[in-house]
Amino acid sequence: MRMNRRQILRALGSSAFAAAMANRADAAAASIKPDDASALLVIDVQNCFLPGGSLAVKDGEQVVPVINRIAKAFSNVVLTQDWHTPGHVSFASSHSGKKPFELIDLAYGKQVLWPDHCVQGTDGAALSKDLAIPQAELILRKGFHNDVDSYSAFTEADGKTSTGLAAYLKARGIARVFVAGLATDFCVAWTALDARKAGLDTYVIEDACRGIDTQGSLAKAWTDMAAAGVKRIGSEDIAV
Repeated sequence: MRMNRRQILRALGSSAFAAAMANRADAAAASIKPDDASALLVIDVQNCFLPGGSLAVKDGEQVVPVINRIAKAFSNVVLTQDWHTPGHVSFASSHSGKKPFELIDLAYGKQVLWPDHCVQGTDGAALSKDLAIPQAELILRKGFHNDVDSYSAFTEADGKTSTGLAAYLKARGIARVFVAGLATDFCVAWTALDARKAGLDTYVIEDACRGIDTQGSLAKAWTDMAAAGVKRIGSEDIAV
């Protein structure tokens, strides 16, 4: 039986609608639903890294509403804080003639020098007042040893001093972590890489992070994370 033009258009329209519904269903099925074995790691959303801070990350404040929204999907949330001593070894001001973002050699390797930031007990070290995650069960402080920096929430920059986070997550039965916060190419990336070393299924939520991107550091961080098996997702991939 031959169909007229109207019947053909109606049939094509029905097919397109069916395909659109199938795609939507596939997208919904693909969304990630955090369970009791999942934890959200919110990295260093502190005043020093936000607008007006001594080491402000461009658009850093934009991660806060995204993090607040997705955090509602998690029963397990860990917040981290950089918590440096005055005169910390990672501060350019601690090294005569050095400027922020220069590299120096320390006993554990190359160290980027930073402006003074997140000094213990200061307002700059405080978590953003706009974070709204009342169910967060742990605030982990790092970088409080004067002679070693600590980007990762798991292991300090010497590669051997543990923060205890891996043991904590293991004791809680956590098998996968979702990492968000500041900054993508430093504390977020190092945390994600160490999470993989700890045997955790690891996701970085791209739009819930912002990077510093000094000397190509952002592109390198994403390359390193992909090579380690870190999954790169967006906040829309999480079922809230």
